[in-house]
Amino acid sequence: MSEAVNANPSPYSGAAKDIEAADNRKDIWIFGYGSLVWKADFPFVEKRTGYIKGFLRRFFQNSIDHRGTEERPGRVVTLIHSEDPESKVWGMGYRIGANDKLQVLQHLDHREKNGYERHSVNFYPYPWSTEQLNEPQSILLYVATQDNPSFAGHNDTLEQIAEQILTSVGQSGRNPEYVYRLAEAMRQLYPGEQDEHLFELEKLLLKRDPQAAGQRKPDPAIEGDGNRSELSKEG
Repeated sequence: MSEAVNANPSPYSGAAKDIEAADNRKDIWIFGYGSLVWKADFPFVEKRTGYIKGFLRRFFQNSIDHRGTEERPGRVVTLIHSEDPESKVWGMGYRIGANDKLQVLQHLDHREKNGYERHSVNFYPYPWSTEQLNEPQSILLYVATQDNPSFAGHNDTLEQIAEQILTSVGQSGRNPEYVYRLAEAMRQLYPGEQDEHLFELEKLLLKRDPQAAGQRKPDPAIEGDGNRSELSKEG
């Protein structure tokens, strides 16, 4: 079984504080694997599609603000270690200009205050581009620690997680919408790439959610297409 991400820090390529304390004239990169995939609420110079390795994306973090409340928590994603060091989590990398980085980090620290900590890993841009970064890059991301009060662990089944999500609403909206938008972003940006945890959870919600009539149903033909979309090129 996979371990919680902070149980073994070895996959991290460097300390996040080193990047923050680096030359203020240098830009930094931020990796989004949840809502930041489709919406960045901070200034950035460039965004780039790609992945990190050695992790799995899981709905193992309770949300008591953005997608739920203290009385009825929602669920959002965090990362856990994978037994496969080549396992990929696809997301979006954002290059933050040197002049904006302290402000952006303060904003994200506040946004992710419900149990998340900053870490540094390697980011692998994909697909190859003649106009954008192609080499692996050190990047910051936010990961929920397993000892934070909102960490829900990995003992719940997908059915139990779906039931919790189905009735949860927070200041950012209905919890199911978070799942639908993340799944749709993954299909559009990375057609052919499979995230079984995310896609199976989406299917469970679509079957049970009375407000999901207008939601896009998963298309096996599209999910099985190995060709990259135009969206991935412009990332």
